[in-house]
Amino acid sequence: MSSFPSSTAPSAPVETAVPGVTLTAGQVERAEEVLTPEALAFLAELHRAFTPRRDELLARRRERRAEIARTGTLDFLPETAAIRGGDWKVAPIPDALRDRRVEITGPTDRKMTVNALNSGARVWLADFEDASAPTWANAVGGQINLIDAYTRRIDFTTPEGKEYRLKPDAELAVVVARPRGWHLDERHLQVDGAPIPGALFDFGLYFFHNARRLVERGAGPYFYLPKLESHLEARLWNEVFTFAQRHVGLPHGTVRATVLIETITAAFEMEEILYELREHASGLNAGRWDYLFSIVKNFRDAGARFVLPDRNAVTMTAPFMRAYTELLVRTCHRHGAQAIGGMAAFIPSRRDPEVNARALEKVRADKEREARDGFDGSWVAHPDLVPVARECFDAVLGDPAAGGRYNQVDRLREDVEVTAAQLLDVASADAPTTQEGLRNAVAVGIRYIEAWLRGSGAVAIFNLMEDAATAEISRSQIWQWIHNGVVLRDTGAKATEELVRSLAAEELDGLRAELGEEAFAAGRWETARDLFLQVALDEEFTDFLTLPAYRLLD
Repeated sequence: MSSFPSSTAPSAPVETAVPGVTLTAGQVERAEEVLTPEALAFLAELHRAFTPRRDELLARRRERRAEIARTGTLDFLPETAAIRGGDWKVAPIPDALRDRRVEITGPTDRKMTVNALNSGARVWLADFEDASAPTWANAVGGQINLIDAYTRRIDFTTPEGKEYRLKPDAELAVVVARPRGWHLDERHLQVDGAPIPGALFDFGLYFFHNARRLVERGAGPYFYLPKLESHLEARLWNEVFTFAQRHVGLPHGTVRATVLIETITAAFEMEEILYELREHASGLNAGRWDYLFSIVKNFRDAGARFVLPDRNAVTMTAPFMRAYTELLVRTCHRHGAQAIGGMAAFIPSRRDPEVNARALEKVRADKEREARDGFDGSWVAHPDLVPVARECFDAVLGDPAAGGRYNQVDRLREDVEVTAAQLLDVASADAPTTQEGLRNAVAVGIRYIEAWLRGSGAVAIFNLMEDAATAEISRSQIWQWIHNGVVLRDTGAKATEELVRSLAAEELDGLRAELGEEAFAAGRWETARDLFLQVALDEEFTDFLTLPAYRLLD
């Protein structure tokens, strides 16, 4: 098959064969292979066992945010000091995950599934989260694609007739699936009248259908856990893993999880998060956009000292970002876990070799820095970047077949000492706020949301592969600049609502001219603009733009 059709708009609840479980979605081809009575019963058990605690933890997020707003600061938890000082280790690294020097990321559509597995990367982050718009067709179709990949039935043919198939003799990337964050629901499947958390839907279907198959292949059910804000949320995931393994009769510890430390609150609980997951943990990951977004969100009341400069000027070499990444490497290696670096999002141009040369030089410098700092691997968004990243880590690790290492977990980085003040020293970025940066944020945000509303969560914009995190930092930065009266260095103008609306209007005018009236009308540009302005300009800060955006999806 070449693709999956889009589902129809949500409909009235339809009872399934499982008591209490109803569907409110149109048909997706082959959905019955995934939504079996047994799988739906498993989802219902997960929901009933863990959604109440999920809801409590979401309420706790709001309470903690209010506390940060009241105090204007954040610190390491005094009640968990013994864990931070403890000499404990996570579970041994499974053979399939020893070598993670290059990981490719992307959604679980059929074309990406084939390309990622064939890419030469050691790991594919199969993404049901930020790189996937949560349409019903994507949520269900992605599960089918992964099953087909493991049974080697995966293929894809473009409308132009180009075929994509798995390489018959090549070593395929190990899959690490990323379910949605705790805050997102899957409205199309309800249990006892309430929507199931998207995290449990994505995890539950993937685990139920693939866990045993993966173990038989010498791998296992491996996961990336996004958007965690505390060790208590990691504890809940650990309980989910324990429940799921017992349900299907797999040994405790079969699951392995890598946690994305992409919120500022989680950065202060890295060790506690690993400790809660220690029987199932394999590592932590350091990202950029969601981490910066979290800083804005949590410290939006704290004044000028937390105002970020142009987002593209805040690199991983900024002192407060280096404090975060170096603490992550030290934390992981101290406890026997792997540290995975951030994303190289560049998309090579087929027409401009100069653009490629400049971008690849930056990618190489970034990956060389990560390898030198002690990271065990890193992310890329495009198969053409796999060789560059691999070369950078090969230079440090060598070839395991020739006496080299799979990773550098033994490099403890005992030279690193990071304080709370260093993690919060946003002013150390020392970069400007500009109207050009504001214009870029408006353009990228609108372009991304429009594609997301049409079902695409991984979008090439200005030679970069963007996901929902990019739109989040773009709109939150605008909100922050306006509410702090930021003056733009290149024009001397103040960031205002009126200026943002004017830039958004210019962007749509430019897109109409670029695309042509017919193609522009076929898109969802005006809806995307309205939503972007809503989450960037509303007086009350919206926690996640995907929450109001989800209501606009078919």
